[in-house]
Formats: sequence, C-alpha cells, structure tokens
Amino acid sequence: MTQQLQDEFDSSVENAEAWMKAIQERLRINDNTKGPRSALEARLRETEKIRALEPEGSLKMDLILVKADAALRSIGEDKKHEVLSKLKDIKALWEETAIYITHCHSRIEWVWLHWSEYLKAQDEFYAWIHNMRVTLEPDIELQLGLKEKQWQLSHAQVLQNDVLNQSVLLERLLEEAASLFSRIGDPSVDEDAQKKMRVEYEGIRQEAQNRVKLLETITKEHEQYSTNVNQFQSWLNGVTERLNCCIGEATKSSAEDKLKALKEIAKDIRSGGKKWKHLESQCAEVILNTSPLGSARLKDELEELRKALEKLKLLSSQEEERLLKIQQSESAYESQVRQLEADIQKLRKDLQRLENDLDPGEGEKTEDEFVTLWKKCNATRAALAAEESKIERLKAQLKELLRFSQDVQPHAESVVSAIHQYQSVRGKTSKMSTDAETQLRRLIQNPLQSFEQWKPSVQMLLETPEPELAHIEAALAESSQFKEKLVTLQLKKDLLNNVLGEEKAESFLQEVAEASKEREILHKSLLQSKSKLQNLILQHKNFDAGFAPLQKKLSAIKAKLDLEKEPRPDLLGKKTQLQRLQMIQDDLAELAIHMEEVEKLVQSNTTHRHEMNQLSSDSQALKRSLEMMIQQSEDHVQKHWAYNDKLSDLQQWISVTREKIDSCQDADGEQNMEGRLEDLERLLAEFPDKEIQLHLVEAHGQLVMENSSPEETAHVQAELDQLKESWKSLKEMATGLLKKWQLNRPVGDKKKKRAFVDSRWMSRPAFHLFDVDPSHKQEKMGEGQSTSSHLKLLHDFEEWLRGENTKLTKILAGTPSSAEEIKAHQSKLE
Repeated sequence: MTQQLQDEFDSSVENAEAWMKAIQERLRINDNTKGPRSALEARLRETEKIRALEPEGSLKMDLILVKADAALRSIGEDKKHEVLSKLKDIKALWEETAIYITHCHSRIEWVWLHWSEYLKAQDEFYAWIHNMRVTLEPDIELQLGLKEKQWQLSHAQVLQNDVLNQSVLLERLLEEAASLFSRIGDPSVDEDAQKKMRVEYEGIRQEAQNRVKLLETITKEHEQYSTNVNQFQSWLNGVTERLNCCIGEATKSSAEDKLKALKEIAKDIRSGGKKWKHLESQCAEVILNTSPLGSARLKDELEELRKALEKLKLLSSQEEERLLKIQQSESAYESQVRQLEADIQKLRKDLQRLENDLDPGEGEKTEDEFVTLWKKCNATRAALAAEESKIERLKAQLKELLRFSQDVQPHAESVVSAIHQYQSVRGKTSKMSTDAETQLRRLIQNPLQSFEQWKPSVQMLLETPEPELAHIEAALAESSQFKEKLVTLQLKKDLLNNVLGEEKAESFLQEVAEASKEREILHKSLLQSKSKLQNLILQHKNFDAGFAPLQKKLSAIKAKLDLEKEPRPDLLGKKTQLQRLQMIQDDLAELAIHMEEVEKLVQSNTTHRHEMNQLSSDSQALKRSLEMMIQQSEDHVQKHWAYNDKLSDLQQWISVTREKIDSCQDADGEQNMEGRLEDLERLLAEFPDKEIQLHLVEAHGQLVMENSSPEETAHVQAELDQLKESWKSLKEMATGLLKKWQLNRPVGDKKKKRAFVDSRWMSRPAFHLFDVDPSHKQEKMGEGQSTSSHLKLLHDFEEWLRGENTKLTKILAGTPSSAEEIKAHQSKLE
C-alpha cells in the first residue's frame, strides 16, 4: 500500500512536469512580437489558448498535493525528504510556468492593442490631412468689403490654428510609430512611413500659413484705405461745419472775421484736393483684391467725396463775395448803433436811480414812515414826466436804423425794454402812492383780523383726538405773538383817535379787549393738550427702547437656529449640535421673560399691541421649530450611538473568533484534533445569530446615513463594507478549515458527518442556510437515530430563522414619519 501511494505521487509529478514543459515550449515559440500584424494576431490567439489551460495545471497541482499528503502519511521518515523535495521542485516549476503564461500573453496583447490604437489614430490623421487639403486647395475668393475680408482672414486663422494644434498629435503618432517599430519591426511603422506623415503635415502647414499671410496683407491694405477714407470724411465734415458757421445767420462774428475764416477754409480745401488724389491711388490698389460689386461701391464712395469737396469749394467762393459787399455798409450802421445804445444806457441809469429811491424797505412801517413814503412817490412822478421826451428821441433813432439791411431786432428790443422799464417805474410809483394811503388805515386793524382768522384753526386743533406736539407748540407760539400785538394796540389810543376818529377808535378798543380774553382761554387749553401729548410720547419711547432689543435678539436666535439645520459629519458633531440647540432653548426662555416685562408697557396703544402680538407669534413658532429640532437631534444621536455599539460588538466578536480559529489552525498533532474540531463546531454554531446581528448593524447604519452629511454617509458605508468583507473572510476561513479537517478524518465517523452538514449550510447565503435537498434528506433517513435527530433540529431552526427574516424585512420596508414611529422601529429591531 505504501509503495503504491508513492508510485501514484511520482507518476502525478512526472505527468505534471511533462505538461508544464510542453506549455513552456509552446510559450517560447510564441513569445515574440516581431513580424506582420497577422502573425502577431496568430500568436495572441495561441497565448489565449495556453492561458485557458491554466486551470488544468492548477488541478494537476491539487492532485499532486493530495497524492503527496497521502504518501507522506504512509512512508517513513527517511523517504519523506525525497517526497518533499519533489513537491518543492514541482511547485516552483508550476509557479514559473503560471508567471510565464501571464507575462507572455500580457506582452503580446499589449503590443496588439497598442498597434490597433496607433492604426486608428493614423487613419484619423490622414482623414484630417485629406479634409484640410480639400479646404485649402481652392484659390482665395474675392470679397465684397472690409468686414467680409476680416471674416475670411479670421476663418483662415482658425484653419491655421487647427493645423498648428495637429502638430501635437503628429509628434505623438511619430513617437508611437518609433516605439512600435522597435517592438514589431514592421515596415508600416518604419522611418519612411514616419517621414511620409511629417512631409504630408508640413505641406498642409505651409499652405495654411501662406494663405493667412496673403489674407493679412489684403485685409491690412483695405483697413488702411478705410481708415484714410474715414479721416478724409471727418476732415470734410469739419471743414463743412466751419463753413456753415461762417454762412449761418445765427453767428455773431463780424464780416471781417468771417472773411479771414473763409480764406483759411479755401486754403484747407486746396490741400484736400491732394488728399483725394492720394485716396484715388490707394483705391485702385484695393480694387485689385475686391469683388466687382465691392469695387463699384468703392468707386462710388470716392466719387461722392470728390463731389462734396467741389461743393465746398463753390460755397466758399460765393460766401466770400457776399461778405465783401456787406462789410461796406456795416461801418455806418455800427456808428448809429453805438449812439443809440449810449442813449438807452443813460435812460436806464436814470430810471434805475428813481426806482431805487422808491424802495419802501422791509418789515412793518409806522404811520410816519408811510407819510414819508407818500411824499417820495409824488416827487418821483414829477421826475418821470421830464424823462418822457427822451423816450420819443429813442423811437426816432430806431427808425433811422431800419433803412439798413442788418437785423435791428436786438436794438428794437433794447428800445422796447427801455420803454417798458419807464412804464414799469411810473406804474410802480403810482401804486406805491395809493398803497401808502390805504396801509395807514389797515395797519391798525390787521392784528385783530389775523386773530379772528387764527381762532377757528386753534379750536379745530384742540378738538383733534390725537394732535401732533409740533402743531400744539406752534399754536402756543402764535398765541404769545397775538398777546403782544393786542396789548400794543391798547396802548396806542391817541394814534387810533387820529387815524379812525374817536367813535370808531372806542369801538375798536372794545373788540380788542374781548379778543384778549378769548386768547387767554385758548392758551390755557393748548397748554393742557401739550402736557397730555408729552406724557404719551414718553410712554412710546419707553416701549420702543424695550421692543427693539427683543426683535434683535429674536432675529439672532433664529439665525443661530438656521445654522444648525445642516447635517453633522459624525457622532461628536451631532452631540455638539444637540448641546447648542439646548443653549438656544435657554436663550428663548430668557427672551420670553423679557417679553413679559415689555408687554406691561403696551397699555391701550393699538400699534404697540399689534407689534407685540406679532413678536409673540414669531417667538412661539420659533419655539416649536426648536423643540422639533431638539427631538430630532436626540433621536439622531441615539441612533448613531446604537449603531456604534452594535458595530463595535460585532467587530470585536469577529476579531476574537478569527484569533480562536488561527490558534486552532496553528496547533499541531492528531491527538488534539478532536478538541479542535469541537471548538470549531462551537464557533460555527454562533454564526447564524451573528449573521442576524450583521443585518441589524446594516439596518442601523442605513438609519444613520439618512440623517448624516455626505462625508459621514460615505464613512458609514465604508465601515459597513469593511464589516461585510471581514465577515465573509471569517466565514470562508472557518468553512475552509472545517473541510480540510474533514478530509483527514475516517469516513465512518459520525462527527465528520455532522461537521460536513454544518459546513454545507454555513457556506450558503444569509437567511437560506438550511435549504436541505429533499432527496438528500431521504438518503439520510436510513442512517442512525442521532443523524435524524440532528436534521430535525436543523429543520426547526430553519423555520424559526425564516420567520425572523420576514419580521426584519417588514421593519426595514417601513418608512417612519415621526419620532414615535422611529422609536417603535428601533425597539422592534432590538
């Protein structure tokens, strides 16, 4: 039996070694990137076939390991070294073969893909060369005007930039071609092919540059001509404007000044002829590179400029002849105008002096002052009668000026203005004389009449429900003024007798005494109203002083609350946010106390009451929003805390279990096999409960991610992914170790059967670990009573696990809408 096992091991080693050497020989034959593309493709397909044989090599190595294990168990210590040496050599040969397979295939595949990408880029480059050659081959088309030439130049510059930008692609293609040529040695990428690409590109680039240079020359030539035309037009407009100023009747310049200006204009017009000749030569050059329609437009434009220049020349000569005739009559006209203006100025001064003497002065006048004023008005009347002859002489001088062709309207207006001034002074004198007589009668009666007019307005002010303090104070000031005036009237009894007579004076003094009594009554009422208003204003100031800080503090609290609406990145941030919300709640409670104090100042003011109610409503709304945010924040902190606890527990269990499995795996000797197997079975028995706990952790993680920032969501998701990966690794490690030990156990061992069943359901997906095939169960019915009892326990546990899975699915499918529902879901999950 021992010799047979060793022979089987040697045979399997020889077969595997021969297979590996055959594979390496095939790889050596195909490990070459030189040659045409078809040969490279054939080598790529061959390496793919060889790579597909790699699993066969792995199976051979697995068979060798099994044979080696069996041989090592049965042979003596002296032959174990030989078996282990062969095993080591075949492992090294397999590792070398596997690496050679991967490297050879990857190298050929990389060159193949690199070549394909290069051919694709080369095709695109030659397509671009073809399109650009089609674009640049036609001759430059003549354009209509400057704008079209500028557009044509811009388009050519865009094409040139495109050509220049393609140089980067060309250099990259040439580099790729050189790299490929060093690897494959194919003529399609040799130096001749590279030179051909560069020559094709250089031809396109040179043609594009030549086109741009030619268009730049044509465009600059037209731009210069257009600039000169605009300058000539501007010069023409300036000369036209200067000529219009000389010709226009509204100008105030003399004929002599106009003649000088016309001579300068004529000189400029002669120099303009030379400028036009220069434009004509430039136009001929521009027309050579312009379309027929554009050339016609340029000629028409130049002809219009010539006609305008000729027209200016003709107008200038005609105006110069006309001004020479006018200059002769201006001297006589100006002498008479100077005499007329001198007479008008003298008359105006005399009238102004008389008018200044009539100045009545400012302020109220006494009776003596009004008598003096009346005498002065009579003296002024006599002086005005003497000035009337001068007015007639001015009219005669104006008639003499009408025989000249000049415009006498300004002088006529001066004469009319002087006559109007004379009539105005005469009318003013007459009016002042009459007013002085009437004012002496009315002067004494004015204070009493003003009081009668003022009294109704004060009574109306006192009847107003809420008068303004400024109006009350103004009425009090007017009352004091009337008191002074009425007392002054009572002291002027002699003056009243002289002006009104004794009977009318006595009646007038009785009216003054009655008005004084009425004024006293009104004055007292105004003082009482002023006192009430001052008390109301004091209350209003106290309310404003307390209300404004409340508004400001409420706005500050609301701003703080708005800052806390953003999700926090971690558990510490959520705890800190909850503390800040509780501090804001304390601030809001303090604000409510201050609001109660200010509310006592409202009293009966409806405006203050409305403002206070609005502030209270805003405070209550903010309080409700704050309470809701605090409740949500507490719930978020609780969920995050629960998630961290459950995650930490499961991570700790996985770490401890991994250490236990590692310790079992590292132990040596068959005498401890029974104990290690029992320990491993106990660890595997914990896996179903822990897998349920894994799904609970995922559910808690989802709740945390719903109320976290994007950064925290990514962090939690990474933790869950890492946890699932650790779980999967641990599970595969445990089941793999169990299978390994089962291979080393006798077939008739009942514990091996039980471990084999356990390993089978432990390797299946979550919540479907115990789906046992009915045919398999039927086969097991014939085995011992202990095996049937174990299967029944497994079936019962499977039914219980499915029920728990259904409950968990319903909980996870629900979407809680309030804090109470969230807490209920959490209690169900726990």
